[in-house]
Amino acid sequence: MKLFESISLAGKTLNNRIVMPPMTRSRSTQPGDVPNALMAEYYAQRASAGLIVSEGTQISALGKGYAWTPGIYTKAQIEGWKLVTDKVHEAGGTMFAQLWHVGRVSHPSNTEGQQPISASAIQAKGVKVFVDEGGDPGFVESVMPREMSIEDIKAVVEEYRVAARNAVDAGFDGIELHSANGYLLNQFIDSQSNARTDEYGGSVQNRIRFLKEVVQAVSEEIGADKVGVRVAPLTTLNGTVDDNPEETYLAIASMLNSFTIGYIHIAEADWDDAPQMPISFKQAIREAFSGLLIYAGKYDAARAEKALSEGWADMIGFGRPFVANPDLPYRLANSLPLNEHNPDTLFGGDEKGYTDYSFLK
Repeated sequence: MKLFESISLAGKTLNNRIVMPPMTRSRSTQPGDVPNALMAEYYAQRASAGLIVSEGTQISALGKGYAWTPGIYTKAQIEGWKLVTDKVHEAGGTMFAQLWHVGRVSHPSNTEGQQPISASAIQAKGVKVFVDEGGDPGFVESVMPREMSIEDIKAVVEEYRVAARNAVDAGFDGIELHSANGYLLNQFIDSQSNARTDEYGGSVQNRIRFLKEVVQAVSEEIGADKVGVRVAPLTTLNGTVDDNPEETYLAIASMLNSFTIGYIHIAEADWDDAPQMPISFKQAIREAFSGLLIYAGKYDAARAEKALSEGWADMIGFGRPFVANPDLPYRLANSLPLNEHNPDTLFGGDEKGYTDYSFLK
């Protein structure tokens, strides 16, 4: 099976082509959004994946969108992540940090009272975020953001640069920029969430300029081979929609290829009746980008094998199956049954529904 062939990334030989993609679990230590020993156990249990990408990790206090998610901008957070990466490496794994700025998908309860920022002052109406207001957790609607100034954009590019350095200092093997699912980078990219009239809005090349500047900054800081970018061409999550996704995302693939980054990670729309990403679109991305291509979205072993055999994918992400199956690669290799995850324990809590799922091996 091609799924179990080795592959190279960032100077590492990965044992297989199975990716544990980023999944928010909201279990960092409070106050301070600090990664902890429980998180280290969770990730180390899953180190048989060829590549682990951490849950979304905010690059600043203003970049935070949900309660109890970890950061990577304070000394305590960096030390906390060292616990995690040390355990993963001891277990033979490779791990990238997903760097996250949520932009408008937030609420002052999560941003230390600050108004969220975005490409434009357009609210993600109806989009709910998880907050903890004085020990009372629950979901509230995200608020109206303010449009970022040029100075704001430059400051956030620098925050990404520093976060990439912090990630390497914390022991990560590389970083992934979260440019998907309606968060800040995606808010600039997609036409319906970007109403700017300056050099960061309007044309495709203008809308992808912010991403380009962030990729350049982190590549200069840690090396382009240690950089991945996650995109979601057809998803409309958190209210971001692009009027011409093939044109936009092929331009992104070509731009990213010019930096020779390590990979592009494509999140396919995976809800019922979601738009299907045409094979022709996937093949066009393959032609535009010479690095690794990772796809994620309701794949099973058979679909994964087909994608790898057809050549438009190099690695496959398995999301929710990794929640409940820490030994997922072993189960896939041996066609063994999978545990079902408990949806009630996905966000927040303790070891229940986190580190207590059974191993077959």
